[in-house]
Amino acid sequence: MGLEKIVGVMRDNLTVRRVYGEPVEKDGVVVIPAASVIGGGGGGHGSEQEKEGEGGGFIVAARPVGAYVLKGGDVRWVPAVDLTVLGVVFAVMVATIHKARRRR
Repeated sequence: MGLEKIVGVMRDNLTVRRVYGEPVEKDGVVVIPAASVIGGGGGGHGSEQEKEGEGGGFIVAARPVGAYVLKGGDVRWVPAVDLTVLGVVFAVMVATIHKARRRR
């Protein structure tokens, strides 16, 4: 895949459409999902002994962070709860407390 094509794919993937999903409406309530999106990439071009080459790559990572809820003219933010992160934080806290008590 050439550099121009890679850059084009990156441009198409790193847009606001990746951050805000399509609104969903039901019973007069509109929900607009939101995500945290991060991406990056790189590429290069070179030649050696009459040979030329180019290449590159990119990565896009996204995770839900919440949603905007529109109801009756009011807008409110509802954060997404990542239970995995909460579980890791809890486990680290328990391990830290346990280690501190063993030192005494």
